[in-house]
Amino acid sequence: MDAMQKTIEYTSVSRIAGPLMVIKGIEGVSYKEIVDITTPSGEKRTGEVLEANEEVAVVQVFEGTTALNTSETKVRFTGETAKLGVSNDMLGRVFDGAGKPIDKGPEIISEEKIDINGSPLNPVSRASPNAFVQTGISTIDGTNTLVRGQKIPIFSGSGLPHNMLAAQIARQAKVRGEGEQFAVVFAAMGITSEESNYFIEEFRKTGALEKAVVFINLADDPAIERIITPRIALTTAEYLAYEKGMHVLVILTDLTNYCEALREIAAARNEVPGRRGYPGYMYTDLASLYERAGRVKGKQGTVTQIPILTMPHDDITHPIPDLTGYITEGQIVLSRELNMKGVYPPVDVLPSLSRLMGNGIGEGKTREDHSKVINQAYAAYAEGRGLRDLVAVVGEEALTDRDRAYLKFAQAFEDRIVTQGIDEDRNIEETLDYVWDILAILPMEELKRISEDLIEKYHPNFRK
Repeated sequence: MDAMQKTIEYTSVSRIAGPLMVIKGIEGVSYKEIVDITTPSGEKRTGEVLEANEEVAVVQVFEGTTALNTSETKVRFTGETAKLGVSNDMLGRVFDGAGKPIDKGPEIISEEKIDINGSPLNPVSRASPNAFVQTGISTIDGTNTLVRGQKIPIFSGSGLPHNMLAAQIARQAKVRGEGEQFAVVFAAMGITSEESNYFIEEFRKTGALEKAVVFINLADDPAIERIITPRIALTTAEYLAYEKGMHVLVILTDLTNYCEALREIAAARNEVPGRRGYPGYMYTDLASLYERAGRVKGKQGTVTQIPILTMPHDDITHPIPDLTGYITEGQIVLSRELNMKGVYPPVDVLPSLSRLMGNGIGEGKTREDHSKVINQAYAAYAEGRGLRDLVAVVGEEALTDRDRAYLKFAQAFEDRIVTQGIDEDRNIEETLDYVWDILAILPMEELKRISEDLIEKYHPNFRK
């Protein structure tokens, strides 16, 4: 679009539906182009082109279409895509969902402006994730290890403490190794003011805010803003990782609210709905977020993602967790049953999985015994959980001494490994030592998955 086209103001708004406007009689308009909108009262708003052909453009309005009308609203197409001004000074700051400071601090003086939709990465330029990120949570570090450059979601449910867990991970997460720079980018979508205050207060009182960039989109903010919040967060993360050489952990909560905003826009566009009313392109849209995690050859920094989503009705086959599971490299599942028993964090390790765990553990990364001891503990916990069902039918009197040992191990696993304090930050050595301690409940001959040299080195019976 030339300079003259950029100065043209259109008043040809033909339709307003939900967060969308339709403008007719336009020319030279491009997909994803940013739009300046002037309301009848003179207020300035911003939008983005969702669809454009030779004469008609569909624009989504970030601040909502309240008070807009078809006769007096003015529209100007800028010829630019949505960009975020980024700087090192963003660390320690809190922004709204559109990237504007809300912490009473000064405006950010940007070092450069980056398209929030990201630059397509050639798959050949990607490097395999292969280093450990420590969260201080045993059920993540020990059994579902997070690796730098990985994307692993947390599947939660309504009323489960995923916000507490998200805040704890943001406070405690770190990378091991001297000279490594680490930062957290935290983006919350569709949360209440109470939840927002909780997150900000948690970060401030623990000092975690100093190494974090926080984006907050509230429930009463325009739903359309939720579409750009995760993209702004990921753009910030990519800048810190690939330009400043940091290892960045991105926490996105709650992706379910993001997908609801997608559905709202699709309905306003009268699109043919897919599964459960969500748009058919939701898989592609989610992939455009998740695939921005990773390592890039020749770059020191990495982007690691923990998206958090609440499963409607605790249904793991719902389209949001289902599609997320196809794109990401595993999942961490929160259990309502464990939560009702007072266990925190209520992580159910059996359906949880980290597909890249093997790349990030072992000697020089975590500890030489990590893989073997966790495999043994996982198998024993699974057997102990199965015996609980048997006890419910036949009673504990029918069990053998071996069965009772496994039953006791399962309880100890939940009490010592799964359960930990909301402010308890365990390093990986502590987690593995705890696992060895409870493995002492089992007869020595049951430790078939661990080599003798590791047993002699780490088993409590041989420790000096």
